[in-house]
Amino acid sequence: MSEYKYREIITKAVVGKGRRFTQSTHTITAPNRPSSILGCWIINHRYDAKKCDKTVEIHGHYDVNVWYSYNNNTKTEVVTETVSYTDVVKLRYRDDDDIISDDTDIIVRVIQQPNCLECTISPNGNKIVVDVEREFVAEVIGETKVCVVINPEGHSDDDDFEYDNLDEELEDLSPDLLLGDEE
Repeated sequence: MSEYKYREIITKAVVGKGRRFTQSTHTITAPNRPSSILGCWIINHRYDAKKCDKTVEIHGHYDVNVWYSYNNNTKTEVVTETVSYTDVVKLRYRDDDDIISDDTDIIVRVIQQPNCLECTISPNGNKIVVDVEREFVAEVIGETKVCVVINPEGHSDDDDFEYDNLDEELEDLSPDLLLGDEE
């Protein structure tokens, strides 16, 4: 029986991850007293992220557009307001001890773009209240160690994959096997 040897490989991997769902309320001032809300949409979403200790701070902004009627529903107008926000994503680290360097990369993805949930006229009647939701996932990429087993017998040419018959083998596969049971 041969004794296995191990090697440590230094590689980049996801070492921390977090997710943040946020609902927020914005109050928009219209130049005219609104009679009814005709529509609301959010556009031009932009954001930047930076790592702060065991969190990622996301600083962003978007434009809230509200189409409303005024003057007893006889005229309409669209009011646009740029809204800024800061979301803090708490990170969960996989192996805090195995991170080799503090030099990390941050990847932030939007799971849910800012979206209007509800748009109403405030109780006093002169402002517009917009409820918005958004969601992010943040990943920290850092250098870490991976331990691998070394084959004591080495590598031989017999272990190489044969590509000569690959097309023939793929043609012989049943399409049902590839698609699975969809019935």
